[in-house]
Amino acid sequence: MSGADVREAVARAHRADWARIVAALTRRFGDLDTAEEAAAEAFAAAVERWPADGVPPNPGGWLSTTATRKAIDRIRRESKRDDRQREARMLHDDTPLEPVGAVDDDRLRLIFTCCHPALAPETRVALTLRMVGGLTVPEIARAFLVQESAMGQRITRAKAKIKAARIPYRVPAAEDLPARVSGVLAVLYLVFNEGYLPTGSGAGPVRRDLTAEAIRLTRLVRALLPADGEVAGLLALMLLTEARRPARVSASGELVPLGEQDRGSWDAALVAEGHRLVRERLATGQAPGRYQILAAINAVHTSAPDVRDTDWSQVVALYDQLVRLDPSPIVALNRAVAVAEIDGPQVALASVDRLAGSLAGYHAYHATRADLLRRLGRGGAARAAYDRAVELAGNTAETAYLTRRRDQLG
Repeated sequence: MSGADVREAVARAHRADWARIVAALTRRFGDLDTAEEAAAEAFAAAVERWPADGVPPNPGGWLSTTATRKAIDRIRRESKRDDRQREARMLHDDTPLEPVGAVDDDRLRLIFTCCHPALAPETRVALTLRMVGGLTVPEIARAFLVQESAMGQRITRAKAKIKAARIPYRVPAAEDLPARVSGVLAVLYLVFNEGYLPTGSGAGPVRRDLTAEAIRLTRLVRALLPADGEVAGLLALMLLTEARRPARVSASGELVPLGEQDRGSWDAALVAEGHRLVRERLATGQAPGRYQILAAINAVHTSAPDVRDTDWSQVVALYDQLVRLDPSPIVALNRAVAVAEIDGPQVALASVDRLAGSLAGYHAYHATRADLLRRLGRGGAARAAYDRAVELAGNTAETAYLTRRRDQLG
């Protein structure tokens, strides 16, 4: 087997098994550092041994066994005291562990540990992307627009705090779930977005492993809280977004915007499930939250058989609701895109330009301005905006699309 084949096999295993292995090791050894480093050593061992031995019939099982042995070796190396030696010997015991928490799923427990309220919100996201999503520290640093060293320190401090504060590795008790779930949903949404529009270099246009894991974990949270509207809303939002994935990237690896997608290639089952969840929430008569409104916006888009059939007035009305809940500049930017379809690009551009101070470093701001300027016939200004958007975009498919649009200006 060639070196390239082995690297691809290890990469596939990493995408499929990283979160499962880290979560299982965390449950067994009770320490995130031990779990992460043992998992990383196991994957490094695969790169070294698989070229000579061949890829094993069960790569995930091989990696799990190797990681467990690496963890035990690490514990033994780090302490020479007799009680720690006895602890390491006990770790060979394969007796099944007692159930922990309301759902027997290691990765869900890991999510709640990484999203504990004792940690700062931005730290929760970074730690979850590392421990559950398997992103490297440089990839996470690029996503947060911070230095790699600073991100590495942030993640290290978070793991140390979890250990020092003895933050439990479990799904919270039923009475504590409502207070904890909003932080978990925010992280799951960001993990999904990192999969749907990856920022890491060389990650490709989509990371299907991250979107699938975010959806899977959100389904588990919904099983815990079936009456929670925001959990249902987030699941619907993910499903309706994921449904469009087959049409989102062209054969040449270029992003295909919503208005140009082949709607016949959307996943009809996911669209139907997402619409059903949105309708169920509307039927309750309860005031919707942020994720429910975003899901409703996506339901409007996926209900239209053609982009020309989109009910843009309804989209703007939904964004008006969202602005009252979340008056962020990104929400205002997305609202302006819908306004352009009703009132024209000039009105929308005026709204977008008011966001310059807060979104100057955001590639979608410049991409939106470029498109509006192009529609207004202002080619020079559009080209400059496209240049800035290309410079800031971190996704290969998006960069290819923006570059082509810029070059079409002539």
